[in-house]
Amino acid sequence: MFHQSLNLLFAALCFTVASARGEATNAPAQALPAVAVARTYLATTVTGLEKSWPTNHLVNIVCHGHSVVAGYFKTPEVRMFDAYPTLLHRSLCEKYPHAVVNVIVTAIGGENSEQGAARFQHDVLTLRPEVVTMDYALNDRKIGLARAEKAWRAMIEAALAAKVKVILLTPTADLHAKLDDPNDPLNQQAAQIRRLAAEYQVGLVDSYTQFKNYVHYGGKLEDLMAQFNHPNRKGHELVAAELAKWF
Repeated sequence: MFHQSLNLLFAALCFTVASARGEATNAPAQALPAVAVARTYLATTVTGLEKSWPTNHLVNIVCHGHSVVAGYFKTPEVRMFDAYPTLLHRSLCEKYPHAVVNVIVTAIGGENSEQGAARFQHDVLTLRPEVVTMDYALNDRKIGLARAEKAWRAMIEAALAAKVKVILLTPTADLHAKLDDPNDPLNQQAAQIRRLAAEYQVGLVDSYTQFKNYVHYGGKLEDLMAQFNHPNRKGHELVAAELAKWF
């Protein structure tokens, strides 16, 4: 077990180094599209986080989405302190100890992107966020690609019109989905989100690729799941770590 853990860690490190260098890997995931550049996309926000009193200011980050974002683990149990918005908040407070930063969750369990778009102006933009994250793909399988695309575009364009930075998230895993089947609805939703991130030149956290890579390098998908469609703390940590890279 110890040697298996070391092998998983080494493989993950090799993948990370190779990706940073732009080298090819044997991982099954697709290469990331030409989305916004992580080093510069949130430069203004990061500058604000680095300031100290009395020149600092309140920085609001909103995480919008469905039950995963809301912190549902094994339904009906909600564990917000173990979900990626809170994990991100903690990491930002540790990295920027002089910052006044809020990570606000506007997620509703069971909601799809059409419902999220309908309340985007009232529930999200009125909070005057500097950054908004969007995570709806798990539930968007029920409404299909075309309707989901229309809703995601509406939210992206509304945020950009309000001068708010956007980070799109591909879905976390579902034990009922076929990870390596490009025709699986969850893979199709993930591909559409990657395309939208590239088209609008916004941020992208490819959660689905992180879950795939964990399995590719010898892990079991069940290790990351609280139930068939909700990640556990370990799964949320993968997402939070990718989000933190943008800050």
